[in-house]
Amino acid sequence: MKPKLLAWVVWAALAAMLALASVATAQTSLIPGYTSGTTEEAPPEGDLAGAIRSATEAGASVIVIDSAGQVVSTTSGPDTPEESSTDPMGEGSQLMKAQERFSKFQESVNSRLQALPYSVFEVQYILRQTSPDGRIQTYVEVLGWNILFLLLGRWLSIEIYAKRIAKRWVVARIKDNPQGYREKMPFLVFRFIMGIGATVFAMLMALIVGYLFFGEAEDISIQFTVTAIFTAFFLSRTVSDLWRMVLSPYLSQYRLPPFSDRDAKRLYIWASVLATYDISVVLFSTWVADFGLNYNVYAMVYGSLTLAGALGNVLMILFNARAISNAIRGGRAPDQVSWILRFISFAWAPVLILYMVFSWFRLAVDLVLEVHDSIPIVASSYAIFMSVVVAYGAMNYLLERYFDRNRAIEEMNAQAPDPDMPADDEQVVVTPEAEMRRHSILTYEDLARRVAGILAFVVGIYALVVIWNPQASWSEDLPIERALDVMVILFIGYILFHFFRIWIDSKIAEEEEDSGGEAELGDEGGEGGQSRLATLLPLFRGAILAVVVVTIALIVLMELGINVSPLFAGAGVVGLAVGFGSQTLVRDIFSGAFFLMDDAFRKGEYIDIGDVKGTVEKISVRSFQLRHHLGALNTIPFGEIKVLTNYSRDWVIMKLPLRVTYDTDVEKVRKLIKKLGQELLTDPVIGENFIQPLKSQGVIEMQDSAMIIRVKFMTKPGDQWLVRKKVYQEIRELFAREGIRFAHREVTVRLADGKEAEDLTPKQREAVTGAVQAAIDEDYLDDIGPGGDDR
Repeated sequence: MKPKLLAWVVWAALAAMLALASVATAQTSLIPGYTSGTTEEAPPEGDLAGAIRSATEAGASVIVIDSAGQVVSTTSGPDTPEESSTDPMGEGSQLMKAQERFSKFQESVNSRLQALPYSVFEVQYILRQTSPDGRIQTYVEVLGWNILFLLLGRWLSIEIYAKRIAKRWVVARIKDNPQGYREKMPFLVFRFIMGIGATVFAMLMALIVGYLFFGEAEDISIQFTVTAIFTAFFLSRTVSDLWRMVLSPYLSQYRLPPFSDRDAKRLYIWASVLATYDISVVLFSTWVADFGLNYNVYAMVYGSLTLAGALGNVLMILFNARAISNAIRGGRAPDQVSWILRFISFAWAPVLILYMVFSWFRLAVDLVLEVHDSIPIVASSYAIFMSVVVAYGAMNYLLERYFDRNRAIEEMNAQAPDPDMPADDEQVVVTPEAEMRRHSILTYEDLARRVAGILAFVVGIYALVVIWNPQASWSEDLPIERALDVMVILFIGYILFHFFRIWIDSKIAEEEEDSGGEAELGDEGGEGGQSRLATLLPLFRGAILAVVVVTIALIVLMELGINVSPLFAGAGVVGLAVGFGSQTLVRDIFSGAFFLMDDAFRKGEYIDIGDVKGTVEKISVRSFQLRHHLGALNTIPFGEIKVLTNYSRDWVIMKLPLRVTYDTDVEKVRKLIKKLGQELLTDPVIGENFIQPLKSQGVIEMQDSAMIIRVKFMTKPGDQWLVRKKVYQEIRELFAREGIRFAHREVTVRLADGKEAEDLTPKQREAVTGAVQAAIDEDYLDDIGPGGDDR
């Protein structure tokens, strides 16, 4: 053992000395301007390479270092390629790299076209050598027999598996009117699984029949060919079942996208046929490549077949573009959707066509340059699309199951009769505004659906980018990393914005429902307003949403590397400038804040501020809007309010003057009014509106032609107008039954000097008529009181 050990030590020492000598030589030859003490020149490049090669063959690792201590090249063994200098093209511009790539592409195309005739003979030779009987037609016969066996297995699958086994399970699960993903997805997934079972059953039948006819295949080339054929059949049937699950062409009640029956069947046939073709092309090209056939033939076959597939996909887009655009919009017209959804519904087709054209050209270039990642780009893009569609459906199914409890509660509430709901025979007219509100984000479920759609879209885009550029390093590229961070922040801000908006809107809706809802258009006003919380929540909503938007904007700016401290200082300066320069604005804001803190009025209440009166319809930071009962809308700054009268708080007393003749029995009228007031308390329409019953206040005024008897009653705010109409009607009927006469307005005109009315001139008659009308108007204004009442 000792002589062998000694020999190993000597050999290692010699190798180490040779490596040190190589390093020393490299250092002297790589130092700029270096010369030795003699006139000898540095060793040539060939000597250095030979020294390095000798050292690596001896098993030593060689590291070449220049005078600055930088590593020039490293070798770890005899199989490691040697590079003593960098490629100058590697440091060139993108234009130079593109030119170099184009030159290589052009040279490669010319060389492959020249070698193509000889490649055909090579392919024929290889196929004859790999064929078990030396004939190329053997593979064609294998293909034909297996297709025949698969068709027979498919027929047996339909007759045995589908009609006698799967049919009773599938048909038993069919519903006439399934609702949403939670009822549709389980059936569609179950039918898809049963379809996979049918495909496996057909393949088993085909294998059994093939075994009975030809026995077990022993040749490896025949086995590989049969495996490729069966794999293509299984994948094509699986993709067809996926399209059937998505489009449901023959069960319209289970269809997820809003396609018509005709459009769904047409798109299903297009998609299934093209998927079968694309899968067959990929597997046939794989078969050609794995058999070791000439690469020129493989590139030509694969490129030409994929070109036909790309043209077929373009035709599918063109023939189904209208139906798919309508499905993207959810079956709505373009003017009933948001601008971004309308843009997507029109832009998807040209973008997808350009993507397919570019993908094929990229595939052609990769095939010519022998880049071996072409098949994943074609196949994975299709797989990503189907995965995103299925994943989106699965997410919607989980969301609907999560919100199933709330939906059940709503359905239970909907079982109670609602007097505001139209009858079954009434036709409901849906306006475009109502249609847009129905499809907007109104609930947490709508927000979750929108987030699920955005996530599915982003994941699909990310996977597509990774497929096209698998070597991309997102974390090392600072601009891309910051852009991704900004998009994530904006996405989180989008969720928070709508989350708070939905929460506040739901609280406002609850408060409005508790307060009886909004008044109908044309109401006379004065009804009780909404709660204080319903009045203040819209202001809080604006403030909270503004805080969310400003916070997200500041975070985005900080993520982009912008210093936000000067923004705060500038905001303070702007605030001071606004405070000094816009004192009216500040007064309006503070006045409104104190009015709302004092609970002076609420939304929906009827108020009078002197010059303007009406129902409070909207409240903002510096002003509010009053809707007059005749329709006029007035906007009043808070700072302009001097006196505010609220007609919608607690209770209202309505006083009604009655003109009767002087021979009326006042006591009898009092008793009749009192009895009528007790009867009105039991009235089914207005009885519950009374706080105090109708009663008489006696004679309050004596006029020339009548006595004024006043009656009064107390109701809840806003109910006095309905009660007043009923009281007037009942009093008129009561007085008619009891023989009590209303006094009509009379004006006595005395003519001087004993003149008669026939003796008056036309001018005198006009003067008398004007005096009479003025007296009547003055008397009427005295009755209704100051300010008038035009309601």
